[in-house]
Amino acid sequence: MIGPVLSRRSAVFNVLAGGLALAGAVLAGSPAVAANATGEPLWFGVSGPLTGPSAQYGAQWKKGFDLALDEINAAGGVKGRPLRYVFEDSQNDPRQSIAIAQKFVADPRILIELGDFSSPASMAASPIYQRAGLVQFGFTNSHPDFTKTGDFVWSNSISQAEEQPNVADYAVNSLKLKRLAVLHLNTDWGRTSKDLFVKAAMERGAAVVATEGYLPDEKDFRSTLVRVRETNPDGIVLISYYADGAAIARQLKPVGLTQPVVAVGSVYSPKFLELGGAAVEGVHTRANFFPAEPRPEVQRFVAAYRAKYGEEPDAFVAYAYDAALVAHRVIEAGGTDRTAIRDAFPRVKDIPSVIFGSATFDPETRRVSGVRNVKLVVKDGAFALWDGGVPTPSH
Repeated sequence: MIGPVLSRRSAVFNVLAGGLALAGAVLAGSPAVAANATGEPLWFGVSGPLTGPSAQYGAQWKKGFDLALDEINAAGGVKGRPLRYVFEDSQNDPRQSIAIAQKFVADPRILIELGDFSSPASMAASPIYQRAGLVQFGFTNSHPDFTKTGDFVWSNSISQAEEQPNVADYAVNSLKLKRLAVLHLNTDWGRTSKDLFVKAAMERGAAVVATEGYLPDEKDFRSTLVRVRETNPDGIVLISYYADGAAIARQLKPVGLTQPVVAVGSVYSPKFLELGGAAVEGVHTRANFFPAEPRPEVQRFVAAYRAKYGEEPDAFVAYAYDAALVAHRVIEAGGTDRTAIRDAFPRVKDIPSVIFGSATFDPETRRVSGVRNVKLVVKDGAFALWDGGVPTPSH
């Protein structure tokens, strides 16, 4: 972590130029050698979880932001001025995200806001950002309605309307599963994702024999899983985050469910492996980022992250890294005027991106154009590229 934590709920990170050798390679258009940024900083705000059940996501975000800003500021920052951020802890709670939005819109230093983590937390705050004319950039917000609040709400997250057909393709077309039971978070995000998945799976010829919702704080899934078992599925689909997904996986075999499991990409986190242990072995998922992918921009990013942290990055590190690159480009184009920053989104083209290679925004949807994904499976306690093997369904 770069910079002190000022309180349990708020942190200010003064990201100093790190002089990383990869700065010029990663930031397209930046010179290989540039003067470190100096002078009065430019700020973006982050609303996201640093404590609570989703805290791991915020911790990974912070690493991605810090790496990106090391590189940005070593390459000259924003026209010579350093880019920094304020991270407010929302606990992924809509009530807290609303309070943070009110704080950010009232702070003239904040030029753009990034977050929150979940779509419900972000969407609760969206009207505040829209009314105040401060861009809310939801870089992990996949709810298809997220950007519909207004023209100050933008995202480079893949919409669930695009994500769930990809999950259905993996389950039905790749893994040849035809009788699916779906367990989903009983939240707006979870219900919307479930509906989109069910529609896509049925369009691909599968039968959805059960759909079961559960609350975010639920711990005991045995009665739900017994009901699922009675429907005789040949595959289980989890629309979950890493903690609840791991908890469900640990309770499958004890109730006699040994069918293949396909989970949405939000389980792709080291915490899913840590919490699930042997129970998540063989779980299939998909991600927009995977560190073993051979694309040059991925390998440059992974090398820089390993050099800084001594570990492998996950998708949420990459999402935050990309979000900081977007913030850099639109602030560079729009300056210190919040409306000009909004207007910069459709004008800036081919922003460097680990996820997309380069990112360009569609002014109609206010999302990035184009979808990429990588099929993964948990193998020997780690995420690995899926090798094309089809599991034998149980009955």
